[in-house]
Amino acid sequence: MDSNQVTVVYKWTAHPGKLDELAAIYAKVTDAMEQNEPGAKAVHVYVSEQDNALYVRDEFADAEAMGFHLGTTAADHFPQLLSIATPGPFFFLGDVPAEMKQATEQMQLGAEFSTHTAGFDR
Repeated sequence: MDSNQVTVVYKWTAHPGKLDELAAIYAKVTDAMEQNEPGAKAVHVYVSEQDNALYVRDEFADAEAMGFHLGTTAADHFPQLLSIATPGPFFFLGDVPAEMKQATEQMQLGAEFSTHTAGFDR
């Protein structure tokens, strides 16, 4: 694992009857990230009908790439997402600068932060 990489794992719980719409928005988010965010290394979206929710895993090259995402694609879709779903919790895994922590906390995402301590990639 690259020591600069930041992974974010999070949940959006859809309002009743809005899970399909939430998944459709995330298809657009994923496309926008793939097209416009070279620092977004991976994005995976999982639908849970049981939980009426989406679970998402974003992997960014570094905190700067994550900040770019938060200021562009995420900002573009956040109001629409909030109108049909409840965000959180969000788990930020990696070295996230203090100013980004403050920004995510102001967004009331139920954010939790941790730094990498051990592991490997094959």
